[in-house]
Amino acid sequence: MNEEIDSVLKAFDLQPILVDIGASGAPPAVWAPIAYRSTYVGFDPDRRDLHDVRDGRYARSIIVNEAVTSAQDLTDVSFHLTHSPHCSSTLPPDTQALADYLFSDLFQVEREASVPASSLSAVLHRLGLPGVDWFKTDSQGTDLRLFQSLPDEVRRGVMAVDIEPGLIDAYQGEDLFVDAHRELLCQGFWLSSLEVKGSVRMKRTTLEDVASRRSRLTDTDVYLSVRPSPGWCEARYLRTLKSLEDRGALQRDYALLWVFAMIERQWGFALDLANAYEQRFSQDGVSSMLGDLPLRRITGKRWQVRSVARQVLPPGAKRLLGRLLRK
Repeated sequence: MNEEIDSVLKAFDLQPILVDIGASGAPPAVWAPIAYRSTYVGFDPDRRDLHDVRDGRYARSIIVNEAVTSAQDLTDVSFHLTHSPHCSSTLPPDTQALADYLFSDLFQVEREASVPASSLSAVLHRLGLPGVDWFKTDSQGTDLRLFQSLPDEVRRGVMAVDIEPGLIDAYQGEDLFVDAHRELLCQGFWLSSLEVKGSVRMKRTTLEDVASRRSRLTDTDVYLSVRPSPGWCEARYLRTLKSLEDRGALQRDYALLWVFAMIERQWGFALDLANAYEQRFSQDGVSSMLGDLPLRRITGKRWQVRSVARQVLPPGAKRLLGRLLRK
């Protein structure tokens, strides 16, 4: 599949700009197939788990050791450095709400620091970047306001959005999933994937009390036996076809969204884009390529199912499955 995606990237000279706010850890794995033609911009003022991406994977890699703020005129902000680097935020943790969860100690503020800060638009201007194609943010509570802080013309050009908003009040005044989801739908996106994450709802004081009086109960005992409760989610959005049509998008926009749909394994949506591209821009070699690859991915799954079925199913079940696959 990567060869065909490479052909589309080259045919339209696509050089995606990928923004990663909260770049602790590694860049999203989904970007790997397009990294060599992409500009990666990672933001995180907490360098404890920040890794420079300088191994040649990306055409251009930039790490900005600054906090990102939705305010356009701030040059520094107060940053709450928590016990876990992945929980640090410009927002203070909501200790009262977090006290009901066993992972509350990860949010303990070890110190506050005044760190350099910039708005996204200021950084884009400073780096000479015309826009953002894929916007990923794990800002610990400010995902929606950061996306909203982009200038209108830049925001309308974003083709994919990754956010990690809360389902509970982990930070004071944070942007929750319900708010971010509603707004992104209104701005012409659809929810492509959603993975709910969480922690055990149990007060740490309860664990400590039980462990001291009645048993040697540990964190590990609890985490291995108690079902976690939803606390936050990882959500990925792609721009809708209607949104492209409404603003008279160019061929490049259709092709770029098609590439994002393919690496996101949304092959049905990629076929929608291929058909829309052909109807608007006429049939050509590119439109055929846009339609052929997702179709092969879909039909290829059918042959994989048949191959597995021949090996494991009894004869009667094989015949029934064959009739279903021919429909």
